Amino acid sequence: MAHILVVDDEAHVTRVTRMALERAGHQVAVASDGAEAFALLEAQPFDVLITDITMPRLGGIELCEKARHELGHTNLHLFVMTSRVENEFRDRAKRLEPVEFVEKPVSLRRLVARVGARLETTSSRDAE
Repeated sequence: MAHILVVDDEAHVTRVTRMALERAGHQVAVASDGAEAFALLEAQPFDVLITDITMPRLGGIELCEKARHELGHTNLHLFVMTSRVENEFRDRAKRLEPVEFVEKPVSLRRLVARVGARLETTSSRDAE
């Protein structure tokens, strides 16, 4: 079981994503924007951050950058949900490697599988 933070300014996205991840056995917290998510990241550890790119107050890329650089969460698995395909966002996010892009509309089954695979890979490496 992983501790996952899902961030999106669209409540229905966080609601259905949370339900899918909880059904898969994960503990899930949600935030409605990057600033709220950053406060949660400061307060408690998470294994996975799933965030939208475009949000009020603090966007997803900025949130990922702050989590990595200001909070030092180098082991935090990053998943960026976006319908945007602009290279500037991808180039900026790639500097945060490893990061995975999740295209909107999101396939919840595929997202849950990708999160599980990423966590499993990390667990395998840690066991070696």
